[in-house]
Amino acid sequence: MDRERAILHIDMNAFYCSCHAAAEPSVYANRPTAVAGSPETRHGVVVTASYEARQLGVRATMTVAEALRVAPNLILIHPDFSLYRNFSRQVFDIVRSYTPVVEVFSIDECWADVTGSWRMGSPEDIAQQIQERIWRELSLPCSIGVSNNKFLAKMASDFKKPRGITSLYTKDVKDMLWPLPVGQMFGIGGKSAERLDRVGIHTIAGLASADAFMLSRHFGQRGPILKSLANGQDDAPVQEVAEPSKSIGHSITLARDLKDFDELCTVLMNLSDQVGRRVRRHRLVGRTVQITIRFTNRRTITRARTMPVPTDLSESIYQTAVELLNENWARGTPVRLLGVTLGQLSEPSVEIEVEGDGVQLSLFDDPALSPASDTAPADQADQSQRDRWKKLSAVTDALRDKYGEDIVIRGRMLQDPESGQIRNRKIRGTSLQKDELSKSE
Repeated sequence: MDRERAILHIDMNAFYCSCHAAAEPSVYANRPTAVAGSPETRHGVVVTASYEARQLGVRATMTVAEALRVAPNLILIHPDFSLYRNFSRQVFDIVRSYTPVVEVFSIDECWADVTGSWRMGSPEDIAQQIQERIWRELSLPCSIGVSNNKFLAKMASDFKKPRGITSLYTKDVKDMLWPLPVGQMFGIGGKSAERLDRVGIHTIAGLASADAFMLSRHFGQRGPILKSLANGQDDAPVQEVAEPSKSIGHSITLARDLKDFDELCTVLMNLSDQVGRRVRRHRLVGRTVQITIRFTNRRTITRARTMPVPTDLSESIYQTAVELLNENWARGTPVRLLGVTLGQLSEPSVEIEVEGDGVQLSLFDDPALSPASDTAPADQADQSQRDRWKKLSAVTDALRDKYGEDIVIRGRMLQDPESGQIRNRKIRGTSLQKDELSKSE
């Protein structure tokens, strides 16, 4: 007998703050808390707030100063991504005990297809069991949406927070979904909502009844898809195995504006180092290096270059990033943020293994890695040099995996302690770095 699809969306409530409350209940539980960076730097922005803090008016993206004005007793907590990842893995393990078909969307939410889990009860029964177990075993609150497709399950999980369970099936769309502002619809960001507003579409009902041709004219192929979603139609499967990343990148907002070329290169080196580390960890290579530069006036530019040979080498990523900075940054212009991304990722066609005798190469005697070559074109290194870099990376990666990120690094990377913090996986991370959730710390 064919059964109607049963999809759950599990969304952890105030996840970062909840993790701290679960880890240290005597300090943080049932109190107004906010996870934020250092108040002394521009990282002093609220990332998330507990529900007790939200009741006092604290909201994400507030500066620390603004949050303290509305809630003087607010407890500020520095981020601990090791803690969040550890709890996240435990949450997903609980969900997977009900079905193997689980798609991780971010560090604090996932979809689960429980169509084949009917012996454990109705979808609502299973949602109740999952919610109770996560609370009982981990002391973490979550909300769960129940539906016959992913889109509606995602929308439903937002209806009741914290610790709510909401069912939203296709038959319920007219009454429960259509009255909502179009900006609350999953898949529509602020800019898309503004564009829809300009053409007279203000609610999800308006999008559901909009002319498909008009939507195509304004939004291309995405227009009719948005219309289908607004009508509660979504055939997308729950992806048990995540699709490979299309790009991997890191960025950092600087505590002070930088306008010295050498200082900016040091930041790029630290960023490129970690991009390369993550790419190699996934056994991928990429062809396009992109840098992001944000200036003091918040104007942001991105510039990219496609390399002739796909790479996973931090050195090649860094050299190309420096070229892009040199070509697109006016000397002396203050920079507020820098980012490095490697795109067009794919599996390597040939892998160089480290075999035989140990590799002993000098980072300091190698002309291609000397400070004098920081602005040399990335494609000047011949295959022999790339092979040496590849072997050296394999050795240093193994050492860093075993003894920590700072066991062997280039001396220049220590010249800027702030951007060097990107190597600290405890304090650095984002909710969307799903590749960091597949292994223990």
